[in-house]
Amino acid sequence: MFENMLLGLQVLADPALLLAVLVGVVGGVVIGALPGLTSTMGVALLIPVTFSLPPQVGLAMLGGIYCASTYSGAISAILLNIPGTSASVATMLDGHPMAKAGAPGRAISLATFASSIGGIVSVVALLFLAPQLAEFSLRFGSPEYFLLAVFGITVIASMSAGAMEKGLIAGALGLILSTVGVHPLTGTMRFTAGVPTLFDGIPLVVSLIGLYSIPEVIDLIDRAKGSQAIAAGVDRTSPLAALRELGRQKFNLLRSSLIGIAVGIIPGVGCSVGGFLAYDAAKKGSRTPEKFGHGAAEGIVASETGNNAVTGGTLIPLLTLGIPGNPVTAVLLGGIMIHGLRPGPELFTTNADVTYGFIFSLFLSNLLFVPVGLLLARFGLRIVQVPAGILAPLILSLAVIGAYSLRSSIDDIWIMLAIGGLGWGMAALAVPRAPLVLGLVLGTLAEGELARSLALVRGDLGAFALQLVTRPVALAILILCALAIIHGIIQHRRDSKMLE
Repeated sequence: MFENMLLGLQVLADPALLLAVLVGVVGGVVIGALPGLTSTMGVALLIPVTFSLPPQVGLAMLGGIYCASTYSGAISAILLNIPGTSASVATMLDGHPMAKAGAPGRAISLATFASSIGGIVSVVALLFLAPQLAEFSLRFGSPEYFLLAVFGITVIASMSAGAMEKGLIAGALGLILSTVGVHPLTGTMRFTAGVPTLFDGIPLVVSLIGLYSIPEVIDLIDRAKGSQAIAAGVDRTSPLAALRELGRQKFNLLRSSLIGIAVGIIPGVGCSVGGFLAYDAAKKGSRTPEKFGHGAAEGIVASETGNNAVTGGTLIPLLTLGIPGNPVTAVLLGGIMIHGLRPGPELFTTNADVTYGFIFSLFLSNLLFVPVGLLLARFGLRIVQVPAGILAPLILSLAVIGAYSLRSSIDDIWIMLAIGGLGWGMAALAVPRAPLVLGLVLGTLAEGELARSLALVRGDLGAFALQLVTRPVALAILILCALAIIHGIIQHRRDSKMLE
């Protein structure tokens, strides 16, 4: 094994590979920071470019895009309250309030370093624990996936502090919206109104763009000084100061990294869930949970560490079993096979130089996006100083372009505007929007896995319930769900007494 690692380190000395990592990171940072441009799109667009490159060089470029774009969604989430990617939704909960309080530089520095640490820890896990962790992921069947989605939904209670009822309503609305489209097993059309664009359901990225950008545009129009709240207090926080602050959150970093890795090795869950679960764990373990949602540094660190730790985790089942963990790695699988490589044990033996060279290039990617991201963020800090009359149409233009670019569909623009109207109404009524996003993300997963679980037992609810308590992994997740619900109820009662 260590001999194979040495081969990978030798490959890393290739100047062409280093240049490929730089190109991938710069492209990934730009793609992730622009709402509507996803990691999947970036990797897919560059796969043809890698055809003529050696395998290790081409894969290094694709890995750079994946890592950097997962992180850089935090830039627009913090500065504009618009998640650049779905992975950065949880970051927005504390990142934007910190920016509005006059510390956008601190928020971005914390997010950048936390992202790098989470990504590096996940690559270490990929390097040393890939076969063992991949074997663990095989223990997950439909009942486990269903319960995992339910466990994720319990996070709604934690994200709705002070507004439990409104948060639950928003979460329920997200679950309802997740049922739009074709039923995963029966093929029945539901709530599509005959619109072909809705046959595959409501697009998540389009929904995120509308849900957060349209209310921001309306707010800027209504309050001409809305964007000046950030500009008036632009801080000069040194990145080194943020790094020292991270040094006081070692346990938060470790816990969030482990959560992200665990989520990543389970196929089909995604970076956004890793960020939400890490955020929820940080809030429950914090001595000052009341600060979350109002610019808590712990929340930013947890979310960014968690969602970036997912990147290395998703590559574990991909490289060892050929099972992509999310849409990005599904596209990446195509890139791997195009270069004549086949995922599996032989990838770590016969093609050890390429595989370990790729893994070590991910270390470089997670280090390199720190200076690139901080440099781009400086430009971003200037954007928030633009007058509201210019910034509002600029954000709206980006939202329209982002929504259209996903599938080149005008219908997606209308969906984005409709969801945006819903988001504006929720913001006006002080209804949290994050629970809706969580319901939309996990609703599809929960429904699909529940349908498959019931199909396996021919609709016998008793047999399905028996599976939940007799399968060890399912039982463990079920216990976690119960504990999360109990904790949410206790926390809600405690908050209610404090308000009295």
